[in-house]
Amino acid sequence: MHDESRRIEERVQRLHDQRIRTAVYAATVPFEVEAWQAPGEPVPFEEAAAASYEPFAMGTPWGPPWGTTWFRMRGQVPAEWAGKRVEAVIDLGFTGDWPGNQAEALVHLTDGTPLKAVNPLNQYVAIANPARGGESVDYLVEAASNPDILADNFSKTTPLGDKLTAGDKPLYTFRAADLAILDEEVWHLDLDVQVLRELMLELGGHDPRRHEIAHALDRAMDLLDLDDVSGSAAAVREALKPVLSKPAHASAHTISGVGHAHIDSAWLWPIRETKRKTSRTFSNVTSLADEYDDFIFACSQAQQYEWVRDNYPKVWARIQESVKNGQWAPVGGMWVESDGNLPGGEAVARQFIHGKRFFMDHFGIETKGVWLPDSFGYNAAYPQIAKLAGNEWFLTQKISWNQTNRFPHHTFWWEGIDGTRIFTHFPPVDTYNARFSGEEMSRAVRNYQEKGGASRSLAPFGWGDGGGGPTREIMERARRLADLEGSAKVVVEHPDEFFAKAREEYPDAPVWVGELYLELHRATYTSQARTKQGNRRSEHLLREAELWATTAALHAPGYAYPHEKLDRLWKTVLLHQFHDILPGSSIAWVHREAEAEYARVARELHALTAEAVAALGTGGTRVFNTSPYDRAEVVRTADGAPVYVEVPASGSAPLTDAAPPQPVTVDGLVLDNGLVRVEVAEDGTLSSVRDLRAGREVLAEPGNLLRLHTDLPNYWDAWDIDKHYRNRYTDLLDASSVAVVEEDPLIGAIRVERSFGKGSTITQTITVRAGSPRIDIETDIDWHETEKILKAAFPVDIRAPHSSAEIQFGHIQRPTHTNTSWEAARFEVSGHRWVHLGEPGYGVAVINDSTYGHDVSRTVREDGGTTTTVRLSLVRAPRIPDPEADQGRHRFTYALLPGATIEDAVAEGYSLNLPLRVADAAGAPEPVVSAEGEGVTVEAVKLADDASGDVVVRLYESRGGRATGTLRTGFPLAGAQITDLLERPLEDAEITDGAVAVTLRPFQILTLRLRRG
Repeated sequence: MHDESRRIEERVQRLHDQRIRTAVYAATVPFEVEAWQAPGEPVPFEEAAAASYEPFAMGTPWGPPWGTTWFRMRGQVPAEWAGKRVEAVIDLGFTGDWPGNQAEALVHLTDGTPLKAVNPLNQYVAIANPARGGESVDYLVEAASNPDILADNFSKTTPLGDKLTAGDKPLYTFRAADLAILDEEVWHLDLDVQVLRELMLELGGHDPRRHEIAHALDRAMDLLDLDDVSGSAAAVREALKPVLSKPAHASAHTISGVGHAHIDSAWLWPIRETKRKTSRTFSNVTSLADEYDDFIFACSQAQQYEWVRDNYPKVWARIQESVKNGQWAPVGGMWVESDGNLPGGEAVARQFIHGKRFFMDHFGIETKGVWLPDSFGYNAAYPQIAKLAGNEWFLTQKISWNQTNRFPHHTFWWEGIDGTRIFTHFPPVDTYNARFSGEEMSRAVRNYQEKGGASRSLAPFGWGDGGGGPTREIMERARRLADLEGSAKVVVEHPDEFFAKAREEYPDAPVWVGELYLELHRATYTSQARTKQGNRRSEHLLREAELWATTAALHAPGYAYPHEKLDRLWKTVLLHQFHDILPGSSIAWVHREAEAEYARVARELHALTAEAVAALGTGGTRVFNTSPYDRAEVVRTADGAPVYVEVPASGSAPLTDAAPPQPVTVDGLVLDNGLVRVEVAEDGTLSSVRDLRAGREVLAEPGNLLRLHTDLPNYWDAWDIDKHYRNRYTDLLDASSVAVVEEDPLIGAIRVERSFGKGSTITQTITVRAGSPRIDIETDIDWHETEKILKAAFPVDIRAPHSSAEIQFGHIQRPTHTNTSWEAARFEVSGHRWVHLGEPGYGVAVINDSTYGHDVSRTVREDGGTTTTVRLSLVRAPRIPDPEADQGRHRFTYALLPGATIEDAVAEGYSLNLPLRVADAAGAPEPVVSAEGEGVTVEAVKLADDASGDVVVRLYESRGGRATGTLRTGFPLAGAQITDLLERPLEDAEITDGAVAVTLRPFQILTLRLRRG
């Protein structure tokens, strides 16, 4: 037989694209359309319904950036259409096929009932099947003219990312709004041909099945009447039945399809637009559930459900009904799909606490898995946190984006820093927006790395990255691929069912230990520094407010613990930990609003803490220590005078002078407190840091070296930092001023001022305080650079085989060498409050109050010694998607801690991030709890969420070793229980001599519920 593959393939493509697809709608008549441009921000339906509308013609430009245009569409089904399947088809002037980053709309009935959204790939609204001739159709359509921020594929900056700079020129031209007859036979033929053609093209030229499909399609096309596609469609479909009905091979891979709509809670649009996106997508989904009994939709992010509940009650009611019917699956159990690296440990716990509680309260469902397809790497504490929240499985897809190394598993056990394991899956289809194309089906099978051990994978299907969700076309593809020779098999099912089957099939899956590091998007540890600082400050202010509110609730008669306010503030912070807000990868509007929200949160939390402290009594001045460690340090009074104080962990003390071990001396540019001697060079770097206790020089080269690098990644500007950034840089050594600014027995400080680049300035105050080896570097930057990154280097004379960086509830060790491609790919990493470098007998820590990104490297000097350098990433200047990212003022502090153990790093990390509070207070209650035992660290103290009055304490082992100790209470203790994160009892805790006995494995998290006597 001659090879006619090319002729057949080209014939099928042309007939499908130009004749079959264009005949799906058999007839159309236009709507009569009127328009009203809403002024400013979106308005409620009632206001839009009462507005005055003007005639609007197709082909007319509409929609200023971020605007809302309401269209009234009226039509009448022609009499001759009676008995047909009639739909509305609306083309707002869509550009491309990205459904989540351009125009979209929600169609309402005139009584305000939302029907369904229209998107580029989902333009219809069902009217009737069968229709009645003469039936009137009257819609109000809320159309959002959101700009396509990435229209130029990262090649150009744009002012469209903020309504303040976007202008008012219309973005779209309305193409069509029609009543139409859907020719179901042609529509099904369209899908038959698509599925077969795509499968054919994925099969190898040697595969008989490819040729069988080709010739079947060729013969079927002979039956297609080009003058009457509708009339001949049934015959063509009948001819294709034999190749569509051949069952899949017995050993075919099985793909569990789960409906999905990845809706970023903010990204290339603001939060206010996400609230509308959820209503549009969820309207689509509930409509599809009505049409397809076998449809199942998985949806995470409790925050988005709450938005719909509060703003779209009719859509919310439909969701509740779909959940009852088993077609809607709440998943993930988190408040939002948060970033996987940057939120603090307690914040990650609260993500699960608030998320899981929402689903249990509103649906009676406890979610079983973590659903995080798109976060930019995952910290090694996740397995334990997830399991303590009652989760059984973990899903992500993003690691497939690795720049260097291919992750070796798709189904595996993930082991965290404490030894907890959770069953984990990466969909080999490599997308969370699957549509069951032939290419996707082939890719899933080809990629799947568990062949021979397992035979199934999961595929989230539906348009996402902004919403839209599954469509009827995708569901039809899934039905055709359920059992089709040459393809993987598709079954639509709940993700819990997939994970149960996968675990049963593959109980001895391989184990991956430690963090899931994404070899991409490394700049998300640094971009939009003010957003990150707002998060860090908020997390610590929440801790402070909860501790002192608990103290006041226990000891101040009449004080009421502010459950509702704290709940609301926590949810605000959790929302802004979404994986495109906290990482700094959103448009300007998002980050402008985030900074304003963090400022509001800070004001409220300061007020709550002040109220709690005041409730303890007034008439004196006390110092309050929110840290879980005793502190002896210098604090400033209201008039700025320094005082040396000693304050117990989680407690308070009078503001009275204590004697420091030794005063600070200032000699020229040398600061000395008997613990460390710091010499500042004329260029503003640290020329020497001598640890007087150990009798050794800490630095191998000048420290606090500020280096400005050119920083233009290959593609994702705000997301990425590529290794070539290191090749071009300028060291900032031209100090305009280096001078002593404070000389006191308790504080010595030297200020360094610099100007550089495009008018940027940086002022750093290097401070040494009595009684502390910590050297603080308070930094004030006025930043005006573009496509640059500023780093601060500390090259220390230590041979460190690894660095240790704090993460959630512990720390992680990373090799300082680059023996393999895996280590080399970690050229920029994340950490929380500290990074530690150590050799046997000696260590140094770098502490910070708001930065996350850093790099660690080492070299061997000519004298044989080793220099290990840690460099903090301070600020970047990407231009896409926010052309003004990070411009302006930044204020933060980082510090060098010579002679530091891990325990020292933990304690000083808390101290720097939880400044002592000086307040008017007379009461001197005992600390709510006091932990005894090395490594036993209290992370949170609060009242129980059920308002029972019980005290909840979360603690963890912080050194990485076993710990035993006790937890003593400052109130009569009647009982204690070990609970999960949701404060549900697991077992009774042991109480000895009025204290709770604590035994912890390395990095174990323990939540205790304490009943008051």
